[in-house]
Amino acid sequence: MRLTFLGTGTSCGVPTIGCQCRVCTSADPHDKRLRCSALVETEQTRLLIDCGPDFRQQIMPQPFRRIDGILITHSHYDHVGGLDDIRPYCQFGVINVYADPISCQAMLQMLPYCFAANRYPGVPAIQLNQVHKHEPLQIGDLEILPIEVMHGALPILGYRIGSLVYITDMKTIDDGELPYLKDVDTLVVNALRVTEPHHAHQLLDDAVSFAQRIGARRTLLIHSSHDIGLHEEVNEQLPEGIEMAYDGQIVEI
Repeated sequence: MRLTFLGTGTSCGVPTIGCQCRVCTSADPHDKRLRCSALVETEQTRLLIDCGPDFRQQIMPQPFRRIDGILITHSHYDHVGGLDDIRPYCQFGVINVYADPISCQAMLQMLPYCFAANRYPGVPAIQLNQVHKHEPLQIGDLEILPIEVMHGALPILGYRIGSLVYITDMKTIDDGELPYLKDVDTLVVNALRVTEPHHAHQLLDDAVSFAQRIGARRTLLIHSSHDIGLHEEVNEQLPEGIEMAYDGQIVEI
């Protein structure tokens, strides 16, 4: 199984518009972060996790082939704002989008023309599928287990796919979810910045503590803002087995 990070940034992306900090002006490509999204692929199956407003830019370098499903973590714009851009992939058939009931309802309101009884010709052919925490679903040769984390007061989904766990926008997680995170090989989890607590996101130290609690062999940090610092400097300070992910990174699992 192959994981490709299409984007590892927070809702504003990096560089942030109008900012002249040393991260936003860095020449290191690792410090350029589009909004969070990832591809999970086997020889038979291709899944997209979230489809934010940078999707078109992110997917252009990738081979053009069928997307078997889109897993939505939650319906905030930086995670679903690119759904209209999946329309070229509809030539392979209807695109199945999987999300919790809250996100499904929000997408019906955000993209009503995609779900109208009489659709305008050319709009994306999207089939919304409700999923629920702890209820596995099968897409191709991949079994996906949704888990629940809290984005502030909003329950959202993370996904376990085999020995991979992908979590973004988490602030807290209930202890009842931890049994579903046993024997994880690769953990992907959010780390917004270093200081200034956020009401809905983990800080870097929170993410490190969570990773050590889970005990994954390898942890990659995502959904990071410019306030986290330079990619190279942050990585030098992280414990062994924990690292900043970067856009375009490919991980074999």
